[in-house]
Amino acid sequence: MFSFHFAQIAAVGVGGAFGAMSRFWLSNQMYVWLGRDFVWGTLTVNVLGSFLMGLLSLLMIDKVHLGIEMRALLIVGFLGAFTTFSTFAFETLLYLQQGQPEKALINIFANVLLTLTMVWFGFWVGRQFELPA
Repeated sequence: MFSFHFAQIAAVGVGGAFGAMSRFWLSNQMYVWLGRDFVWGTLTVNVLGSFLMGLLSLLMIDKVHLGIEMRALLIVGFLGAFTTFSTFAFETLLYLQQGQPEKALINIFANVLLTLTMVWFGFWVGRQFELPA
């Protein structure tokens, strides 16, 4: 019923490993730079990942026509592991449990609005590229 090729599965695994390591590094750097008074690390990876999702999706499908393995590596593997909805949900719940509903709401609105905006912006940036056929 399902048809997966080993190369696609391997590409997702490799991309996922690098995405997870990149998320861990960037999240921690954001806390070093901006402190831990807000969930800057999760917000940063979700916003940046959303921009890259828009940009790379448009470029790989409409402009560069990369193969399915490369799309699996970058989109499903790398960006799937780089962004993190479960951490966003957990951190939002923690704010609510700690009696900080204002931070929970800021986190919800910032993640939803900024990630949607960045996917659109990534598409827009991708459309600006004129690549030779």
